[in-house]
Amino acid sequence: MARGKRADLHPSSARVERLLARFHQIRDFTNSLCAGLEPEDYVVQSMPDVSPTKWHLAHTTWFFETFILKKFVRGYRAEVPEYAYLFNSYYNAAGDMHRRDLRGLISRPTVREAQRYRASIDSHIDNLLSGGGERLLDEIEPIVVLGIHHEQQHQELLLTDIKHVFSLNPLYPVFRERNINIAAGKVVPMRFVEFEETTATIGHDGRGFAYDNEGPRHQALIPRFSLASRPVTNGDYIEFIEDNGYTRTEFWLSLGWMTVNELRWQAPLYWTKRDGAWWNFTLSGFRPVDESEPVTHVSYFEADAYANWAGARLPTEFEWERAALDCPVEGNFVEEELFHPAAVAVASAVSADKSAQDQRLHRMFGDVWEWTRSSYAPYPGYRAVPGALGEYNGKFMCNQYVLRGGSCATSRTHIRRTYRNFFQPEKRWQFTGIRLARDPQ
Repeated sequence: MARGKRADLHPSSARVERLLARFHQIRDFTNSLCAGLEPEDYVVQSMPDVSPTKWHLAHTTWFFETFILKKFVRGYRAEVPEYAYLFNSYYNAAGDMHRRDLRGLISRPTVREAQRYRASIDSHIDNLLSGGGERLLDEIEPIVVLGIHHEQQHQELLLTDIKHVFSLNPLYPVFRERNINIAAGKVVPMRFVEFEETTATIGHDGRGFAYDNEGPRHQALIPRFSLASRPVTNGDYIEFIEDNGYTRTEFWLSLGWMTVNELRWQAPLYWTKRDGAWWNFTLSGFRPVDESEPVTHVSYFEADAYANWAGARLPTEFEWERAALDCPVEGNFVEEELFHPAAVAVASAVSADKSAQDQRLHRMFGDVWEWTRSSYAPYPGYRAVPGALGEYNGKFMCNQYVLRGGSCATSRTHIRRTYRNFFQPEKRWQFTGIRLARDPQ
């Protein structure tokens, strides 16, 4: 069939229905995360890193309007042109933007108006995808899929941001009621699984969606190493605290030591000591620290210091990816709606086949993002695509560290073995945790 004739055909209804179903599933899940919030909750910005819930709802909508409707709908006119300024985040090529640290000062549009904005753009997307030709859909579908994954990122940020907002309220509001029982029994001992030296293929293979920072695929020499069988737990981390880990300079990077002292860190974010016992704020309320859960809300500086104290180190991102090759992508993700790391298996629940257990990696995905010692940098041959969408990842490849594996706030359909998250080393408000590595003994 001639290419010109193909452009006049409507795309298969099944293809459009699948894409629209996925689009609405993600958009609806964002709305469901807000189900228990009051209008006052939507507008608070507790620090510059945090964005108000209302902003997340509008920004993810702005993404679809800006990169799809304005480009592909002939004569499209925004209902509220000023939203282009208010809800742009960092895309310089898309125009000017409101200051990030002032997002909490914007009371208008109201929450209801932001929700109407979402519904209106969703309707326009429905009409565009349903009425376009095959060639148009070929152009639009990759951007819609990118927008879907972009929204899943903001679902995670919405949760971590509202957690920070609620944590500063002396009433300790509950985001979602959950009965979480503290695990009884001793946690499975941490063991180290050995990996021989190899030349590994690193990066996404091009099948299915991936961000541009996951490629190009390339070869990397990975010397022999060993990786901890499970993440570091709260109980493990309490031993570091009680051994005066936060006051012993020998464990800390220089900048980390300055940060600890300037900010007076004594424990992970959201931890407080009451009557001699550690408590922590969760999205299900304020409760005692469960020593069997993976430790979370720790910075790279804290993760590195703990590793030094433990006589180990953090893995490189290449070691992590090589180790994860044989691990199923399963775990405690946002779909579980626990919104908190789940307890690591206790010894009584472990298989009697100890030798088999010793050689397995547990909880590589979900629960907590695992810090690596790798600086966030481009892979060999990486080039950002031109235009605003090229600003998505590439321009942040400076002064940040890579995290792997996803968290309890990450969607299962969003994470991959090659996924590279990244944050500055002092950040703690994400669900970030620790897995140790060692060099050959």
